[in-house]
Amino acid sequence: MTIARTGRALSPRPSPLTTPAHFAIYGHMTTTKLDLTGLKCPLPALKTRKALKALKPGDLLEVRCTDPLSVIDIPNLIRETGDKVEITERAGQGIVFLIEKTNDLIENTNS
Repeated sequence: MTIARTGRALSPRPSPLTTPAHFAIYGHMTTTKLDLTGLKCPLPALKTRKALKALKPGDLLEVRCTDPLSVIDIPNLIRETGDKVEITERAGQGIVFLIEKTNDLIENTNS
């Protein structure tokens, strides 16, 4: 353990996707988990778009995929919707996206 100049102990940083404290900065927002493992393009992007429609601004969507093309498709989808990808993590053969819904643009463009 290392002591910083402020007198506080420093500890190794845990994975942000597994730490409840990471979500504390978002207040009382809802986190929805979407397991899309095994699905191939374009299904991960389409199902992510559908899941985002049900969320309110500020809510989080955790998407787990195995399709290698999702690292292209999902960030492109998020650019279209105006939301933001908080975290992209590769775990083994899987990919995890943590997406924050920032607005209701997706409902307005598809109405």
